[in-house]
Amino acid sequence: MDTTASGRLRALPSWLLTQTAHHAHRLVTEGLSEAGARGYHYRLLAALEESGPASQATLGRRSAIHLSDLVATINELADRGLVSREPDPADRRRNVITITADGRRHLKRLDKQIARIQDDLLAPLSDQEREQLTGLLSRLLRHHTPDA
Repeated sequence: MDTTASGRLRALPSWLLTQTAHHAHRLVTEGLSEAGARGYHYRLLAALEESGPASQATLGRRSAIHLSDLVATINELADRGLVSREPDPADRRRNVITITADGRRHLKRLDKQIARIQDDLLAPLSDQEREQLTGLLSRLLRHHTPDA
């Protein structure tokens, strides 16, 4: 039995999750960068595609992006024509953000890139093991974030 500190650490699920999360984050960051995007871009476009147009506040909740980062992300995507920002007809003080046709096309490219990243990350696992891992991680996350 390995009694060194590194051996002990390597046996801890929390350490393994953290190390794998760091690796996954690096892969996603690098992969999205190759596609001219950042993680916030993907999260925002995906939230708009899944749930439709939204106010900035609603979009922040849907995408789990803090308002201070959300505005900059919306600006970046709007400058590229991937989202539009229009005054809300019901409340002119508020903006409604909508994904554009170009934004949908970009999101499809990002989806393909994310799928490749997932395949790279999970390469040593079979399809059944990938489903099992995803199920277990989802269960852990639901347990620790019941309101999410």
